Amino acid sequence: MERITEIFVLLDNKPSTLGDLCTYLAEEEINVEAIGVFHDTAKLYVKNLNKAVKALTKREEYASHELRDVLLVDLENKPGALAEMTSKLGDEGINIEYCYGTLSRKGNAISVILDVSNIDRAEQVLKS
Repeated sequence: MERITEIFVLLDNKPSTLGDLCTYLAEEEINVEAIGVFHDTAKLYVKNLNKAVKALTKREEYASHELRDVLLVDLENKPGALAEMTSKLGDEGINIEYCYGTLSRKGNAISVILDVSNIDRAEQVLKS
């Protein structure tokens, strides 16, 4: 588990908006490591955060973005792994605002990104 910084970008909810954003980031040579898209927002994890922020700031349609600290958690790909982790947080009164993830290419692990109500406490809970 690690704390990462995610870029939260507001998008128009219409065709080609996400494609335009991804094309622009590719032109700026910014590789998107993880993405979650929810109605009118894109949540992006990129390796070169400073470069991405500078690029987004240059474009009016992406200038209103924000940075958020979230957790990147790797779990074993087995039934109950996600349930155990999310229940552990819930039992401690930590709300999961959103969660998205992916399966590793080898299929033996999943990675999830979590925005939680208390990131410091969530880190403590998940480390124990």
